[in-house]
Amino acid sequence: MHWIYLCLAILFEVAGTTSMKLSDGFTKVIPSVLLIFFYICSLCFLTLTLKSLEVSIAYAIWSGMGIIIITLIGFMYFNESVSLLKIVAIALIIIGVVTLNMTGEKEADISKSTLEEHTR
Repeated sequence: MHWIYLCLAILFEVAGTTSMKLSDGFTKVIPSVLLIFFYICSLCFLTLTLKSLEVSIAYAIWSGMGIIIITLIGFMYFNESVSLLKIVAIALIIIGVVTLNMTGEKEADISKSTLEEHTR
């Protein structure tokens, strides 16, 4: 069930970010209201996901997939420019986010086991 929650969290986050663009700086009411609703839903489903998945894994997938989908929407729907440099930069951001989340969890485990050894 946690994978379904994570997929819903990603979809609502993407909808919220798309609504943010459509709100034109909070000048359009309906997209502005929708962006708040979508982000609340996204965070609720992400919170449910964290009951079963490690935060580093869930957040890396949530943020990485969100970046990929929003980038595609920007290119296809909002006619944003596409360049090799932009694609490489976005890929590096995704790699960085995933790497930081994965190494952060491993470092926390190492610190926790080291602390437990010293308290014995």
